[in-house]
Amino acid sequence: MAHADRTISADLKGAGVGAAGTGWRARAGRHALLPLRIFLGGTFLYAGLDKVTDRAFLAADGDGSLGALLGQVHDSAALPQLVELAQRSPVGFGYAIAVGELLVGVGILVGLLGRLAAVGGALISLTLWLTVSWATSPYYYGNDLAYLMAWIPLVLAGTPRFSLDAALGNRRARHGQQLFG
Repeated sequence: MAHADRTISADLKGAGVGAAGTGWRARAGRHALLPLRIFLGGTFLYAGLDKVTDRAFLAADGDGSLGALLGQVHDSAALPQLVELAQRSPVGFGYAIAVGELLVGVGILVGLLGRLAAVGGALISLTLWLTVSWATSPYYYGNDLAYLMAWIPLVLAGTPRFSLDAALGNRRARHGQQLFG
């Protein structure tokens, strides 16, 4: 019985009894996704800005262009059909990826539609893994798979702290309590 009194509650929302919900471990648990959000959001925001401002990347052909990259990875991609789809309009696809990365980065950083932004980030990472970094050997040298795995906790949990999603949820809860009591 004494052991049960020393066990720290697994409830990360602070609903535990006594110090279990207010100790440093509980606070750290409640904020555990924040470093991941900052890293992934900042990285995707930077990647999107880098693509939008790089004229060589947003070209159909030439050194450093998306068109040249697509030509290089076609034969080694897990899904060459995705590469062929992008090759129809490399410039349009480049802008779509860049805008997607910008939206995902901003969405995760400010926590607006956090789960949707995380799903978008996961889909971008999955697409890049199945096309660009699929042939990387050994597989753990390819960063797109690691990014895909890093998005999963945010897909599952969303952006519950320090986010516009949380602020809007709190506002809805307060407004609902005032109306219905």
